[in-house]
Amino acid sequence: MENTGEHIVGQYLRYIKSCDFVEYNLQTEFTQGEIDIVAINSTKNIVYICEVATHLETGLQYTKNGKPDNVKRFVSKFEKNIKYAKANFKEYEHKFMLWTPIVKIPKKANPVNNQLQDLSNIQEKILNKYNTHITLIYNETFLKNINQLRQISLNTTQAMNSPIMRFLQIEEKLNQHCEKI
Repeated sequence: MENTGEHIVGQYLRYIKSCDFVEYNLQTEFTQGEIDIVAINSTKNIVYICEVATHLETGLQYTKNGKPDNVKRFVSKFEKNIKYAKANFKEYEHKFMLWTPIVKIPKKANPVNNQLQDLSNIQEKILNKYNTHITLIYNETFLKNINQLRQISLNTTQAMNSPIMRFLQIEEKLNQHCEKI
């Protein structure tokens, strides 16, 4: 089952990017591990393949044996994702995304964990090796995308099936109601 961060991303792809198919935690037979989200807009022949890291207190901070592991971990994930997309969606445009709500911005020079630099390194390594761009959604952009979902929920009158979207719908309709009274 998807986690809340993955569900937010899936709903964004469904409602904002008009994907008619969204699969969470896809297990592939050819690679170890899972792909957090695969979403398809069949009208435009676009497949979105996303990794989601929802770390709220530490920001994007994976470690292995006590050392930062963001770059190695995500480069490995996206290498697997690119191979999957090329093998299974030959006729589709591939869009790769990394979503993480909180990326800490370094306050001092040369920090041990520089999450912003890690994101740049992930993008650069994948671009250089595969000529593939990774779209990064974090901090303000992540919030902007949630707010787009809020707007959809506010403008939708029927009950929404997604628990996240239904929550946003209730919250927005309640805010609207309370402003009137």
